[in-house]
Amino acid sequence: MTSTPACPAPAFAHHAAPDLLERADDIIRRALENGALQPIRTEQCWLDDGGFRFSVRWVSSLALKDRARVDTVIRRQPGFNPFLPPEPELTVAALGDAHLVVLNKFPVIDRHLLIVTRDFEDQRSPLSKADFDALATIVDAHGGLGFYNGGRIAGASQAHKHLQWVPESAATLDAFLPPALQAGAGEPCTNPALPWAHAFVRLDRAPDAAARLTGAALEAAFRTACAALGLPCAADPMPPYNLLVTHAALLLVPRTEEKWQDVSVNSLAYAGSLFVRDRAQIERLRACGPLSVLAAVGRAPA
Repeated sequence: MTSTPACPAPAFAHHAAPDLLERADDIIRRALENGALQPIRTEQCWLDDGGFRFSVRWVSSLALKDRARVDTVIRRQPGFNPFLPPEPELTVAALGDAHLVVLNKFPVIDRHLLIVTRDFEDQRSPLSKADFDALATIVDAHGGLGFYNGGRIAGASQAHKHLQWVPESAATLDAFLPPALQAGAGEPCTNPALPWAHAFVRLDRAPDAAARLTGAALEAAFRTACAALGLPCAADPMPPYNLLVTHAALLLVPRTEEKWQDVSVNSLAYAGSLFVRDRAQIERLRACGPLSVLAAVGRAPA
């Protein structure tokens, strides 16, 4: 089944999207007014573990109706596809020929953008040149954190292929980057303080202002990280993994479990941002420690 939904929003060419966030802010304002956008109000605390600080958000006790929204997000309904077509009121822009930029209907994080394939592709299918181009377009223009949950076990809540982006204020890889990352561009490296299999690859950008982060650079770094971890980068379906991208680096994490106990884990957790439903889950996270939690749902280091 395929469809190309009508999109009244402007089209952005790859690497030419400086106005994308301004457009997104306009759509957010209107979607809040008409009820199409339904943010989940959260509270936040911090957990320190092994020299790393993790943000933990949970549904606000002052917004019990948001619990139902969380249930809607985590309850997978076979056959339901919110991206085919996406709600017009949540559609920000066309990005190239293959993708639409869409707002997350139930955001926990402000300005949370989804980069959705126009036609149906499975979330477990290999990432294409167009996918890397689309992700690079937004990260290049706006920084922040781009990420991809490769399948249900990696935390994907929808089967329709979608990459994601959040601003740097929400999550970043900076605290997790290994010192060895500065040694050489293009070479995979690991952070010995992280007790799960992973690979970082530095993304170099030339110092002149015209230099861009390209989809080709992302794809090359992804292939390098896959080779380092023994993941088949073109398998269909792909084994489960989390992919995270900033201006500085690409991070790849193979996954083995969808949840730790009853806590869902997606890519953002590997950038220090966790989400739980209530305080009881926070106390269990605190007792176990976020590093042990993430190790339990990832692959053991070689």
